[in-house]
Amino acid sequence: MRAVTQKSFGGPEVLQVTETERPAPLGGEVLVRVHASGVNPVDVAVRSGAYPLLGEPPFGVGWDISGVVEEAGPGARFKPGDEVFGMPFFPRAANGYAEYIAVPSRQVARKPASVDHVHAAAIPLAALTAWQGLVDAARIGEGQRVLVHRAAGGVGHFAVQIAKARGAHVIGLASAAKHDFVRSLGADEVIDYRTTDYTEVLAGLDVVFDSSSDGVRSLSVLRPGGTLVSIMEHWNRELAARVEAAGRHFAGISVEPDYASLEAIAALVDAGRIRPHVTATFPLDEVAKAHELVGSGRAQGKVVLTVD
Repeated sequence: MRAVTQKSFGGPEVLQVTETERPAPLGGEVLVRVHASGVNPVDVAVRSGAYPLLGEPPFGVGWDISGVVEEAGPGARFKPGDEVFGMPFFPRAANGYAEYIAVPSRQVARKPASVDHVHAAAIPLAALTAWQGLVDAARIGEGQRVLVHRAAGGVGHFAVQIAKARGAHVIGLASAAKHDFVRSLGADEVIDYRTTDYTEVLAGLDVVFDSSSDGVRSLSVLRPGGTLVSIMEHWNRELAARVEAAGRHFAGISVEPDYASLEAIAALVDAGRIRPHVTATFPLDEVAKAHELVGSGRAQGKVVLTVD
């Protein structure tokens, strides 16, 4: 089978499509014929060495997948022909940029019926990050006021929609050129972070979803008892202590596989409450171009590799 690997840290050019052995599913696993694989900023950071999550190369990056079960090991919860999607193994290597991947069946869920594999592959890592932060940690609910940083990005555009689906009043931070997009996701207010200091115009918020390492400033707009959800500074004990000392709650989120939450997200997708936005697709052979776009920070929504 074809799979993308790298032998050294570096720019997008280190990603190479190679021929390798097709894996076989063990007990409780399924072999998925991958049709599409999402590309995330963490993929770029791991590839470059900026975030050495997987140790030293060689390895293959990529976690988001959508495809069809080809084989099922004993005790697996899916059968051949089932369409599934997920984010297996994170934060360990999954080698998701590949034609086939063997994964634990409880780390994937049935693909939303209303979207194709490209859009399904755009969902798992980003949407699970938003869900685990907003729903599991912050327990966001009806009428709460929520600020979403980078509201037009991969994680941010799901955070806006999830918060809105839970009945929150959503405020998004985005550049002016992306305001219409963020409003189309359901945001009630959008602030241009380039021209307006959000800390001067906002106060008393229930939740801040911070994907921009702006935890200290975000703290200033939270009400007493409010929650700061941080996905970039989840490791920062000093920030956590500062938030708690101020009488607020800190939720550091490092996303993990969770089929039950994927099922809940898929239900919202099929109900039309969440729509994954794919800004560009690239064939597997052009994986370097996909990484260039994601690494530029200009992508609106998600970038996806088509594998078949």
